[in-house]
Amino acid sequence: MSAPLSTPSVTDRPAPEALQALDAGLSAFNAAQPALAQVRPLFVAVHDAGGRLAGAASGRSWGECCELQQLWVDAACRRRGLGRALVTAFEDEAAARGCRLVYLDTFSFQAPAFYAALGYEVALVTCGYAPGIEKTTFHKRLRPAP
Repeated sequence: MSAPLSTPSVTDRPAPEALQALDAGLSAFNAAQPALAQVRPLFVAVHDAGGRLAGAASGRSWGECCELQQLWVDAACRRRGLGRALVTAFEDEAAARGCRLVYLDTFSFQAPAFYAALGYEVALVTCGYAPGIEKTTFHKRLRPAP
């Protein structure tokens, strides 16, 4: 018989050790799942002439799906097509890997209009954050790579 457990405790300041144990436990569980061995990171970056990161897109592919988790463009480089170029390169690599769907989440204060202009379609809108703030999940179907 296992040792008795405490009652659930709630905090907005969890101990770093508790967070580390949570991450380690979940990572160990996930590592034991054979299907997750197929997950591959996908990272696209652009640097300026001095080698400094000007923008990047980061995510992961898994089977026929690819998640765009982060997109960032340095403020000095915005409005020059860099974001579009990063997303296009990300999508091209996803398609080359056999992905047929890219999905992402963005908040209303981030870039929903940008993704819509790139052909992404709204899959879900989650409300209830701060007043006027929504989280939109977008999907985009990819054409097979040539």
